[in-house]
Amino acid sequence: MPKLDLNRCPLKTGSIYPEPYASMMVGRSSLRLGEAGGLTQFGVNLVTLEPGAMSSLRHWHRNEDEFVMVTAGECVLIDDDGEHPMLPGDCAAFPANDANGHHFVNRSDRIAQFLVVGTKARQEVGTYCDVDMRVEIADGVATFTYKDGTPWEGPR
Repeated sequence: MPKLDLNRCPLKTGSIYPEPYASMMVGRSSLRLGEAGGLTQFGVNLVTLEPGAMSSLRHWHRNEDEFVMVTAGECVLIDDDGEHPMLPGDCAAFPANDANGHHFVNRSDRIAQFLVVGTKARQEVGTYCDVDMRVEIADGVATFTYKDGTPWEGPR
C-alpha cells in the first residue's frame, strides 16, 4: 500500500481526556496516516487545528519521542521556554523523558496543520504540566490519575 488515499484514512476528533479537559479540544482533529498505512512501530498523524483550537494540554512523554513539522497555516508552540511562532516548514522535536511540557495553539483566523511522528511504546506515561493529571497507557488502554498516582476523580 505505497500511496495512501487521504479520503480513506481514519479521522480522529475529540479527546480521550476526562472532562473538563476533553471539551477544551474542540476544533482539533487528526488524520491517522500511520494507522492507514499499517504502521506499528511509530505513529504518523496530520493534525488540523481550527482557529482558536489547541492540540492538547501541555504535556511530555516518558517513553515516546515526538517530532512535529508545520505543513500549513501558522500556530504557536508553547513549551517550558515560552512561546514560539511556527510556520510551514518549521519543526520541533521532543525526546522521550524530556520534561519540557508542550502543545500547539492556533491563534490565527485560518486552519493550521502539522505532521506528528511519534514512537508507539507499549507502556507510556504522559504528564500534564498545567493540571494535576497524568495518563498511563498499557497496550492501548489509557488510565488517568493524579500526578501522585491516585485515581482521577476530577480537577482538584
